[in-house]
Amino acid sequence: MPTRTRLIAEARAWIGTPYRHQGSLKGVGCDCLGLVRGVWRAVNGREPEATPAYTPDWAEASGAESLAEAARRHLIELDDPRTFAPGDVLLFRYSNRYPAKHAAIATAPDLMVHAHDGACVAEVAIASWWRRRLAFAFSFPRVTE
Repeated sequence: MPTRTRLIAEARAWIGTPYRHQGSLKGVGCDCLGLVRGVWRAVNGREPEATPAYTPDWAEASGAESLAEAARRHLIELDDPRTFAPGDVLLFRYSNRYPAKHAAIATAPDLMVHAHDGACVAEVAIASWWRRRLAFAFSFPRVTE
């Protein structure tokens, strides 16, 4: 069973991986969803479903909460995203008028690991800018402390 310590260690092991849209290979390239997919594989094995192709603006174009809907199929949604714990998956909206389209993994109450265009995977502070945009939080299934 995955532990929060293992989830955090795996997320941190991706630090320095270059950004690659739709990528999910540690040390080679990933985007924010690819990071979550890679951590899933490391702690749970095979991914539970195939990821469809998507464009960088997919969320704005569709208007649907596709990322949150996919997370609900395989992760455990927290009633209040502000109650996340280290090891949880965080989903953010870049604007109130758009669906959530950015994912990260919390590594501490005030830190997260994420991938974003133009930079390598990094651990950053969950500053007020991010907290205002936090839309959903999910725990991996069967996580033990």
